[in-house]
Amino acid sequence: MTQRLFIGGEWVEPDGGYYDVVNPATEEVVGQAPEASREQVYAAATAAREAFTAWSRTKPEERARILDAAADVIQREAEPYAALARAESGATTATARGMQVAVGAARFRRYAKGALEPVEQGLPPQINAAGPMGKAGVFGALAVRRPVGVVTCITSYNNPWANPAGKVAPALSMGNTVVVKPAPQDPLSVYKMAEALAEAGAPPGIVNVVTGSAPAVGEAAVDSPDVDMVSFTGSTAVGQRIAEVCGRGMKRQLMELGGKGAALVFDDADVDLAVIGIGTTFSFYSGQICTAPTRVIAQRGIYDVLVEKLTGCLTYMKVGDPAAQGTVVGPVISAAHRDRVESYIELGRKEGARLVAGGERPAFEKGFYVAPTLFADCTNDMRVVREEIFGPVVVVVPFDDEDEGVALANDSDYGLVDYVWSGDVARAFRVAGELRAGGVGVNTIGRNMEAPFGGFKKSGVGRDVGSYALHAYSELQAVVWPG
Repeated sequence: MTQRLFIGGEWVEPDGGYYDVVNPATEEVVGQAPEASREQVYAAATAAREAFTAWSRTKPEERARILDAAADVIQREAEPYAALARAESGATTATARGMQVAVGAARFRRYAKGALEPVEQGLPPQINAAGPMGKAGVFGALAVRRPVGVVTCITSYNNPWANPAGKVAPALSMGNTVVVKPAPQDPLSVYKMAEALAEAGAPPGIVNVVTGSAPAVGEAAVDSPDVDMVSFTGSTAVGQRIAEVCGRGMKRQLMELGGKGAALVFDDADVDLAVIGIGTTFSFYSGQICTAPTRVIAQRGIYDVLVEKLTGCLTYMKVGDPAAQGTVVGPVISAAHRDRVESYIELGRKEGARLVAGGERPAFEKGFYVAPTLFADCTNDMRVVREEIFGPVVVVVPFDDEDEGVALANDSDYGLVDYVWSGDVARAFRVAGELRAGGVGVNTIGRNMEAPFGGFKKSGVGRDVGSYALHAYSELQAVVWPG
């Protein structure tokens, strides 16, 4: 397919021509994505600005209807959408269906309901004495959530459906309009999302999609004077640069950045359960997921058996074509990223970590594959322990007592999601309270999709998911009146 830009409800030829979107498994061209100019990105933000007044005044019931109808379209087209997502992202068939397209539809459903949530909160009346501010009286007040305005949504490559839907749906639900700038590696699915919204009756200009392989497109989507807020998922380094631009313009920010999830496994843990959870790092998105428990901190009493069982689980991790039945680990997103992950594996060797499994490039003629890799006997000063690798690589660090385990877990620039495995529930919850992370899984890697999601430290700013996303894409206004 050759894709055009989506600006103001129209499909627009790109000023910069097209670039190839490559299948990470086959290295074949999936389609051509448009290369927007800075002027076209600004035009998209202007279209969103022009559409904002009418959309923000649209009844919540109508906004809910459109979001619900978009979910209907996504579910109707689930199979071709999943096939496209698999082709451009390298996700396995099961992941593309269940964790990308299905989650995308579910998020539109959730925020169709979200459009109907109350936006007003009554506050206790206050009795004011007479003074410079006026006569004595009883004053009532409301705290009301209002839309922010035009929101730029810059999305990650690891999930071209769930991630953009998690931004676009709550932003629209609250009455904002959006400019979506997808990751350059797999943008075609996001255009399908725009098609679904258009079919659902979304007015022109409330959703605009611009793409480009060059950083200039994302830069324009951030610095446009028509943009009021930037919602970004991606690396901490890029997030810091975006924050600098937003700071100059006092633009609101929602940042979901890097992670290096610590998984504390205590002596009394169900080791098999912990291994199942930690092993998802090797499989889901081939380790390209910021919430993965990539940094295992294991108490010495179970250290050896944990390493042994993690090694054993790799025998079930079939690496190969994501379209083939039984494949568990597909490719990483690009040749450049494969090389980056491999450079970290080589670095781990040089730093003195013990390579237990993996470490080699799978013997496929084509595709950007990395073998699931396990390092043991690591220390917290190693770069493979401290830095986000974003691939199917797990490192294991030993610890002796609870205080040391917590200290090792917290000795990180990141703080997105950590995990605790222990048979002592009281201790698990006590430790959770000491971890400097935005989320903590206790004996699970599962998520509650109404719980707030976001990071401490360099893992982000703000919270989304559930009703917290509605709060993130709104401003609070105080309305006060005399009784």
